[in-house]
Amino acid sequence: MGKTADLTAVQKAIIDTLKQEGKTQKEISERIGCSQSAVSRHLSGKSVGRKKCGRKRCTTRRGDRTLRKIVEKDRFQTLGDLRKQWTESGVETSRATVYRRVQEMGYRCRIPQVKPLLNQKQQQKRLTWATEKQHWTVAQWSKVLFWDESKFCMSFRNQGARVWRKTGQREMPKCLKSSVKYPQSVMVWGSMSAAGVGLLCFIKGRVKAASYQEILEHFMLPSAEKLYGDEDFIFQHNLAPAHSAKTTGKWFTDHGTTVLNWPSNSPDLNPRENMWNIVKRKLRDASPNTLDELKAAIEASWASTTPQQCHRLIASMPRCIEMKTGETFQLLGSGVKSHSEEIEFTFAFTNRTIGGTKRKTKLPNIPLNKCLLNTIWGIFKIKQHILPLTGCR
Repeated sequence: MGKTADLTAVQKAIIDTLKQEGKTQKEISERIGCSQSAVSRHLSGKSVGRKKCGRKRCTTRRGDRTLRKIVEKDRFQTLGDLRKQWTESGVETSRATVYRRVQEMGYRCRIPQVKPLLNQKQQQKRLTWATEKQHWTVAQWSKVLFWDESKFCMSFRNQGARVWRKTGQREMPKCLKSSVKYPQSVMVWGSMSAAGVGLLCFIKGRVKAASYQEILEHFMLPSAEKLYGDEDFIFQHNLAPAHSAKTTGKWFTDHGTTVLNWPSNSPDLNPRENMWNIVKRKLRDASPNTLDELKAAIEASWASTTPQQCHRLIASMPRCIEMKTGETFQLLGSGVKSHSEEIEFTFAFTNRTIGGTKRKTKLPNIPLNKCLLNTIWGIFKIKQHILPLTGCR
C-alpha cells in the first residue's frame, strides 16, 4: 500500500486546536477526515521528515539550471531542439521530461506577439516621445483625433488556424481551408476619438499627397466637426510619405490643425489598431460575396461601435505609454553587446529650464550589472529626469 497524502497546514492547525480543547485522537480523526495514526504521528512529531514515495527524479537541480539557460538562449526552439542540446550537455531524458521541466520553470508555448522592427535610432526617438507623453492625462488624450487605415479581405470565415476532424477526414470539404491567390480586398480610412467614431472612407490604389489631402478635406474635417464641434482638437497620423509630405504639412497649417508628433514605425501605440480588431471580429460571421456587400458589412460594424468602447480605448493610453516605455528601455538594454557580464552605460540628466537655459550634466560611464536595468529604470522614472541612453559600449 502506497504512502497516503501528508496532512495540510490547515489540518495540522485544526488538530492542535482540538487537542488543546481536550478532544481524543479518535474524535479529532473523525472531525478532520483522516486516520487516527496520522493524528498520532503529528502530535508526537513523527510525521516530520517522512521519506517520499514514488519514482526518483531523473534530473538534478544543476541539470535543470542548464535547461533553463538553453531555453533562454533561444526562445523559439522546439522540444526536440531543447532535448538535443540538453543531451549534448550530459543529461539523457525523454521529450516528455523536457516538457515537464520547462512547464515547471513557468514557460508556456504561445504564439509570439508581432512587434514592428525598430532600429537604434527609432528606439531612441520612441523612448523620448513616450517620456514626453507619460504624464498626459485621459482628458488630454481625449482631445486627440486618431486617424488610420486598414485592409479588409473578403474571406473572414476562413481565418481559423485549426479544425475539428476525425482520422481519414483530412480531404473532407468541410475540413478544408479555402485559399485564394489574389483575394478581393478594400482599404478603409477612419477616425476615432473618446467621443466616438468618425466617417469611413473607402479608397482604391495608392494614396499620394494630393489624394490624401482630398481625403482629409472631405472625411477628416467633417469627422472632427461631428466629434468636437467648435472645440480645438489634435490630429494624429503616422509618418507615411503622403502624411509627411511638405504639401500636406502646408495643408494642415492653412486649416489651422495641430498635428501630434508621432514616433515612426509604432502602430502598437495607436488605439485605432484595437478599434480595427473590434470591427473585424464583428465581421467573422459575415459572408460577403461582392465588394459592395463587404463595404456594407464594414459600415454596419463600424456604425455599431459605441462611444463607450472608444472612451475605454482612449483611457488606456496612459497605461499603454507606461508599458511601451519599459519595453523600449529593455530593447535598448538588450541591444548592447559586451564580452563581460557588466555593461557600461552613459546616462545624461537634464534639469528643468531655468532662465531660458537648459543645464545639461553628463556623468562618466557607470558599470551596471544587466539584472539591475529594470530597477534603475524605475528610479529614473520616479525622479522624472529620464533621457534616452546617449551612448553605450
